Amino acid sequence: MLRFSISLLFLFVFFKGQAQGKSIDLNPVDTVVYKQPYGLRVGIDLSRPITSFFNKNYTGLEFVGDYRISQNLYIAGELGNEKKTKQEDLYNFTTSGSYLKLGVDYNTYGNWYGEQNMITVGGRYAVASFSQTLNNYKLFDTYRYWNPTDFSPGSSTAEEFKGLTASWIEAVVGIRMEVFKNLYLGGSIRMGILLSNKESERFPNLFIPGFNKVTDGSGFGVGYNYSISYLIPLYKKNKKAVEEAPIPVQE
Repeated sequence: MLRFSISLLFLFVFFKGQAQGKSIDLNPVDTVVYKQPYGLRVGIDLSRPITSFFNKNYTGLEFVGDYRISQNLYIAGELGNEKKTKQEDLYNFTTSGSYLKLGVDYNTYGNWYGEQNMITVGGRYAVASFSQTLNNYKLFDTYRYWNPTDFSPGSSTAEEFKGLTASWIEAVVGIRMEVFKNLYLGGSIRMGILLSNKESERFPNLFIPGFNKVTDGSGFGVGYNYSISYLIPLYKKNKKAVEEAPIPVQE
């Protein structure tokens, strides 16, 4: 009887020691699975219609879109058209044409469970096809005897240069916020670098649709947009809530 009691005591001590050596999870495990929407998001850039309304020398429209292919990666692009007339010291010109930008956006923002907001970094490859019209120009003359307050008259007959093209790459930093279900407001800043620029021998490309102003001797351009877009959900994928590590209990 004594030997049996001692054996039970040893077994009790052994199992108690094993139990104390294990970690005890004090946090309840969230097994809820959240289904994230995947689909096509389409919209327009708001800044161009607003600028067109207030500036009679500019008209523009840009469509924006992206398609989600993984948790944080999106195929993205923009399609637009711009027409701009600009007066310089010696000449007045009008640029008109279309552009297409394609690339990717990567979402760096860690959403709360169930959120769909975005802070993105990405890139685009862009092409533009356009024409330029030299509306009128004056002649630069250092001898200002006959025109002391202005340059000498040149021509007021419009001359159009067609078949102009350009291509560039641009880095994009953007933000997109879901204000209502599937409705988003966003904005982005873009820095472009010209890769090619086909221009007329008689008149340089001073403005490229989608790229913005072209500075003499520099291949850099800066742009921006403010967009409103709507997500068309096509399917959903599961995103399981992150489980917290159990808290070890020391003896």
